[in-house]
Amino acid sequence: MNTHKTTIPVFQHIKNSILESIQTGVWRQGEAIPPELTLAKQFGVSRMTVNRALRELTAEHVLTRVQGSGTFVAQQKYQTTLIEIQSIAKEIRARGHVHRSELYELSKAKAGETLAFEFSVSPTDYLFHTVIVHFENDEPIQVEDRWVNPAIAPEYLQQDFSTTTPNEYLMANAPLQSGQYTIEALPAPERIAEMLHMQPAEACLVLQRTTRSMNQVATKVTMWHPGARYQFSGKI
Repeated sequence: MNTHKTTIPVFQHIKNSILESIQTGVWRQGEAIPPELTLAKQFGVSRMTVNRALRELTAEHVLTRVQGSGTFVAQQKYQTTLIEIQSIAKEIRARGHVHRSELYELSKAKAGETLAFEFSVSPTDYLFHTVIVHFENDEPIQVEDRWVNPAIAPEYLQQDFSTTTPNEYLMANAPLQSGQYTIEALPAPERIAEMLHMQPAEACLVLQRTTRSMNQVATKVTMWHPGARYQFSGKI
């Protein structure tokens, strides 16, 4: 069993609390948050400690500070990205089609060097791992290969992913702070091709996305889509 523990600094605890209040709707976009002195009394810390938390959240575009007016919740930029972070099940149902999924993997594994670097954890720390194939009208359209930080979603492996998607569970239980993604065309590896009912090396559209919650990397997911049967779309 992994016994690696990290003490969270006081200013980080304040940041996490502010993020949670924003994501749960206590403070909404455009609203002012309490002044530094009020927050210092609330958390029982110095104003300097609160100031550091607010400065970092401002640098991360979670808050915006207006001299003489106060500190406000910023417009969250992930809401205006090309690829909206939403459940594929919701996307399929919006087209009037039927969604179902098949679970290929549900496990806990050590991070290893590469994932440890991306999640800022030790290589011997454990991450959760799922591989799920999503179907639209019984045709496979996505392989979702996802790694999850247990510190963000400790009950992730206990979920029934035949009735909910990882995206739906995480959006409801891990306050989303920000995300980044890439999209590229890649030949399908043999295992992916088999799951998507494709020929090996046939072109896939591959979306890789990393999301953050509570100032930690929450998930890293790679989503494979058959190039001949799927397209990304958006509005500008």
